[in-house]
Amino acid sequence: QVQLVESGGGLVLPGGSLTLSCVPSGYTVHFKPMGWYRQAPGKQREVVARVSSGGATTYADSVKGRFTISRDDAKNTLSLQMNSLEPEDTGVYYCYLWNGNDYWGQGTQVTVSS
Repeated sequence: QVQLVESGGGLVLPGGSLTLSCVPSGYTVHFKPMGWYRQAPGKQREVVARVSSGGATTYADSVKGRFTISRDDAKNTLSLQMNSLEPEDTGVYYCYLWNGNDYWGQGTQVTVSS
C-alpha cells in the first residue's frame, strides 16, 4: 500500500510563493507518473500539473508560467513550486501517483488571501 504524505501548504498573500512536497511512504517516485491536483470549495477536483514516467511535464493553462512541478529521484520527492499566487489558486492540493493503481495523498490546504 502506497501512502503519499504532502506538506507545505498554508496561508499566503496574493503574489506570494509556496512550495508543496509529496513523499511516498515506503515507495519510490522513480519513473512513476505523478501529479498535483486541487479542489476549490464547491468545485470539482482539477489537475494542476503532471509529470510522466519519462519526465515530461504538463500544466493547467491557469498555472502555466507560475507553477513548476518536479520529481527528485534522489530525494524521493515530488514538488510543486508555486509563484505569483492568486486568490483563485486557493484550495486543497492533492498529490497523485500511478503504478497501475491510483494513489492519493490526504491533501494540504493552500489559501491565498489578503
